[in-house]
Amino acid sequence: MSLPLHPAGGQTSVEVDEACVPEHCFHAFDAVYCAFTDSTPIPPSFPDEKFPLFVTWNTRSSRPGRAPRLRGCIGNFEPMSLHEGIAEYALISAFKDSRFRKVEENELPLLECGISLLTDFENASSYLDWTIGIHGIHISFPNPSIYPPSNSSSNTPSPFSSSSFLPRFNSRQMLTATYLPDVIPEQGWDKIEAVESAMRKAGWTGVINEEMRRSVCLRRYQSRKCVVGWDEFVQWRKANGDENIE
Repeated sequence: MSLPLHPAGGQTSVEVDEACVPEHCFHAFDAVYCAFTDSTPIPPSFPDEKFPLFVTWNTRSSRPGRAPRLRGCIGNFEPMSLHEGIAEYALISAFKDSRFRKVEENELPLLECGISLLTDFENASSYLDWTIGIHGIHISFPNPSIYPPSNSSSNTPSPFSSSSFLPRFNSRQMLTATYLPDVIPEQGWDKIEAVESAMRKAGWTGVINEEMRRSVCLRRYQSRKCVVGWDEFVQWRKANGDENIE
């Protein structure tokens, strides 16, 4: 089942991390570019492996030193064919991220594309059982509006999650959210701040106490990421026979 989620974050230059390569980003750019033009898509040359993945679009600032601004980011936690999955989520994140208006053709030269291939999924033993800068987090917890936590509270973070003792809930009774690994250090959060921010992102607006944090079921994961800009894409497209792109 597809789980479209909306992490944030971005980079400012071409970055390659093992499994993720610039051609993945070029393929995403190509899907959006061809959606605006009559151009023929260039067939991908990279292996058609399967990964959970996210596609991120950022707008690069014209001012030196200013960080890119998020323009769209949606992905899927189910392993997908890279040939189909990257192109599909490139279009979804560019045109269907509900937080932003659709990307327009005149914006393309300002964009950069980031591909994150997600790996090493593990169930954490508690909401604190993960490492900032290494892990992304995916949280789920019972909607407190339906199932309030107990009245007891503590100012001390628990090293144990009570999630293993919770009854089963269906998807409509659960709140979920995720942050990719690079987001948390970019924001300067500690673990508790990150988890609480994720709970807010999931849609909870009430009080967050220790009992609520203990109700979180946290899954940690890592990612392999690559980022390219429009200029790199144009060079790639020309190298593959497109003489008309500018």
